[in-house]
Amino acid sequence: KATSLWVSTSFVQFTAFLVCLVIWYFADGKSFMTLTQVPDKWTLLGGVIGAFITYTVIIGMNQLGPARAVMLIVAAQLIAAYLIELFGMFGVEKAGFDWLKLLGTALFLAGIIIFKKN
Repeated sequence: KATSLWVSTSFVQFTAFLVCLVIWYFADGKSFMTLTQVPDKWTLLGGVIGAFITYTVIIGMNQLGPARAVMLIVAAQLIAAYLIELFGMFGVEKAGFDWLKLLGTALFLAGIIIFKKN
């Protein structure tokens, strides 16, 4: 609230970058140039997705409050992960449709709706 949304998002992403650099240095320390050897360069765009996620988290926390925002964030991640697995996107092995996973997701969403009404 003390600054603009994009300044906050930039700060979050920048501090995450610095933490990752420190951990990389002590845990691995291999050259950054190994990134040039990644066969599918589009897979390196996770930071773009991360910036969008940070933006939506900040908006959600402000508009919905922490509890509701976190529940919706987890639900969205669960649904996105299942769709990625179901359609075999991003190099993930394609999985078959599972009614129990769909039922579990529906129950989770029903819980969010019930929580919101109280």
